[in-house]
Order: sequence, then structure tokens, then C-alpha cells
Amino acid sequence: MARVDVKMPDEFLERMSRLGSQFDNIAEKVLEAGGEVVLEKTKNNLSSVIGKDTKYDSRSTGELESSLGLTSVKMDKNGNFNIKVGFSEPRRDGGSNAQLANIIEYGKSGQNAKPFLKPAKSASKKKCIETMKTAFESEVEKL
Repeated sequence: MARVDVKMPDEFLERMSRLGSQFDNIAEKVLEAGGEVVLEKTKNNLSSVIGKDTKYDSRSTGELESSLGLTSVKMDKNGNFNIKVGFSEPRRDGGSNAQLANIIEYGKSGQNAKPFLKPAKSASKKKCIETMKTAFESEVEKL
């Protein structure tokens, strides 16, 4: 599955590092706000490509779309906080939502690619950063 990274601007990270003990709580809220922006765009893009321009009638059950969501905020081994947009597993039929999404995104023999994740990253990047900045300012004002 494709990986999406949206980096916070350096000056933004500097300001966050000055928050001391409140950093972790504020970082979570800021990442969740930004993640929601990317999730919304990804869901819209996915909905617009499922079942479109297919050779045969769509057999979509809506399960792939409903499994799309955000993880909780976690810290990686390098001390960076991360939130991910992804698919819950497994499908009711035992298959993999991530595999199905990969086929839609990149295509396969006899099935054209219908990218939804990469365009969502590009289209939501600016709004995501602005939303995170606004959430950050809001949280700092509460202190």
C-alpha cells in the first residue's frame, strides 16, 4: 500500500518543542486534526473511483469504504509522532482491504489504475498543514 507522509514545517516543530510536558497531548490533537482532513479527502476520492468505468457491473459492498479510518497517534522508534490513514482488516470474507485498495490504486492486468490515495495526499496537503497550525494555535491558547 502506498505510504503518505506530510511533514510539519520546521518553525512549527520548533514552537511545539517549547511546550514542555504538554507537548505530547498537543501533538496528538494537532495530528488528529490534520489526519481528519486527509481521511475526508481519501474517502471522497475512494468513493468516486469504486465501481466506475468497469467492464462488468460493480460488486462493491461498501466494506472497503467503511473500513477506511485513522489510527491512534503513536510514537515511532525515532521519537516522531505518527497518525496513519488506512484500512481495518480483515474483510468479512477473509480477504485483505489493503490488497483490494492497492489493486484499485495501481491497477492489475486487465484493470486500469484508479488512483485515489496519491491524489488525496496532493490535494489535502495544504489544507492539512493549515488545519494543524490552527489546531496548534488553539491548543496553545488554552494553556
